[in-house]
Amino acid sequence: QVQLVESGGGLVQAGDSLRLSCAASTRSFSRYTMLWFRQAPGKERALVAAIMGSGFATDYADSVKGRFTISRDNAKNTVYLQMNSLKPEDTAVYYCAAGLRWPTATGDYWGQGTQVTVSS
Repeated sequence: QVQLVESGGGLVQAGDSLRLSCAASTRSFSRYTMLWFRQAPGKERALVAAIMGSGFATDYADSVKGRFTISRDNAKNTVYLQMNSLKPEDTAVYYCAAGLRWPTATGDYWGQGTQVTVSS
């Protein structure tokens, strides 16, 4: 089992930046693909970004390419999502997930989510 705890969400204005963190409780953190998903009100949950266990490869949704950066620190069992140039349409609950394969668009373990609200 992997427990995931997100932090860093909040209310910001359009154009601002925010960094989300997700701490994992596992001794095998580097074996897991880490993913960030988001779910806006009335919409399905969607993949935002993913990073390979080693950190050598990443993948992004087209809507966030060039604005968001996923990274990880395997020594700290933590994955990050740096979000720049935020837009109102980025408003959503953001979820961290751990996956057992690469590439993958699904998570096997999930965090509880953190709210990000971007005002115009």
